[in-house]
Amino acid sequence: MYWLLKSEPNVWSIDQQKKAGPKGATWDGVRNFQAANNLKKMNKGDLCFFYHSNIGKEIVGIVEVIKESFLDKSDQKKRFVAVRVRFKEKFKKKVTLEDIKKNKALSHLSLIKQSRLSVMPIDTKSWKIIYKMSNI
Repeated sequence: MYWLLKSEPNVWSIDQQKKAGPKGATWDGVRNFQAANNLKKMNKGDLCFFYHSNIGKEIVGIVEVIKESFLDKSDQKKRFVAVRVRFKEKFKKKVTLEDIKKNKALSHLSLIKQSRLSVMPIDTKSWKIIYKMSNI
């Protein structure tokens, strides 16, 4: 399955994710129930687009889920989960939100329809389109 994870690059960037190395990093701090439910659906080996939100608004690379959902240690109330992800690839050409919005085949994506959602599924067809956009 494919996903999109949003992070503000001044908080956690694709370069910091790359520096985390093969052990990866915990993707935590998600406090939206719909996004948290998406984290719970992730499986080891799933691929995720890494999206820089607020600053940039662009997909900048890919990470892989290396540990499925577990209790988020940063959640005092113990209601939310986290996953662990590892860097896979940084795009040479970033795919901007503007470019995604221009592509009619991508108009159904949660990235456009639910812009505040921080963890969302991406269907296979859309994954291929966006990945191709990063290599043009």
